Amino acid sequence: MSSIKTDVAVIGAGPVGLFSVFECGMMKMKCHVIDSLDMIGGQCAALYPEKPIYDIPACPEISAEKLVEQLHKQIEPFAPEFHLSQQVTGLEKLNDGWKVTTNKDTVIEAKAVFLAAGVGAFGPNRPPLEGIEKFEGQSVFYMVKKREDFRGKKIIIAGGGDSAVDWAVALADVAEKIYVVHRRPKFRAAPSMVEQMKALAESGKIELVVPYQLSSIEAGEEEAIAVNVSTLNGSETRCIEADVLLPFFGLSMNLGPILDWGLDLDEKHITVNPATCETNLPGVFAIGDISRYPGKLKLILTGFSEAAIAAHKARDLVFPGEVFHFEYSTTQGVPS
Repeated sequence: MSSIKTDVAVIGAGPVGLFSVFECGMMKMKCHVIDSLDMIGGQCAALYPEKPIYDIPACPEISAEKLVEQLHKQIEPFAPEFHLSQQVTGLEKLNDGWKVTTNKDTVIEAKAVFLAAGVGAFGPNRPPLEGIEKFEGQSVFYMVKKREDFRGKKIIIAGGGDSAVDWAVALADVAEKIYVVHRRPKFRAAPSMVEQMKALAESGKIELVVPYQLSSIEAGEEEAIAVNVSTLNGSETRCIEADVLLPFFGLSMNLGPILDWGLDLDEKHITVNPATCETNLPGVFAIGDISRYPGKLKLILTGFSEAAIAAHKARDLVFPGEVFHFEYSTTQGVPS
């Protein structure tokens, strides 16, 4: 099986993985990028492309989709090669780097490997409702890709975390009515967003159905669905007819083969040296949400910083013995 030879193999094409291509490119390192999804962007592209992000420097507000688009444009001068719809199945040490193999028989030999896999392979935590599968993709959705798809709809949002609250607020101006079902009156979301949701509830745009939980789902009239909810002790029940159910109960995470590579793991996160982002395997770096060290903040901008740190350390492996004179991008510019 012939191997592709490159400087850096990046596992994960989310925002942090994409930005690592830029940082590597600025130091003349070529990258090949592997992702199990059929598109770049990771969770941002797959789960919430239209959701606004507020903590990207110099961008008061930017959608996840636009962020990925801009990152892709930023790395175009470095011509990275993407291997999408492929899962990395093997990592083998070579005399001069690492060999990465995928489930589609792609073999990449690289001087350094960046693990930017986020939470690994991910999927929604489904509510335990009998027969929910037959409604999925028609009236039950676990993500929102386009707000316009829900214009004029009656929507039930189940959950009490950030995703549930954020989408209740974001969809309020396009939906006919939103019901938010949660087991308790207190929500586990950003206080400012909870306040916005409560203000919308006072205006009648949102109805807070608390403390209730989903108990069953069945077909309603025409294309509607009937969702039955009950209090925790079952003493009170209620049937809500709507067009759409959006259960937001988080993601199930699966690191897959990464668990078997001999990495120093801490609760399904990879422990790294924060000074270099290098793992216990020399030449293998972990950046973004998958990495862990004291004081780690799970933010995209933290991952961007880690990508820069890892790229600078990896350069020593790609160009051993070569003196590196650090230059700011304003000085060296970007290849045209």
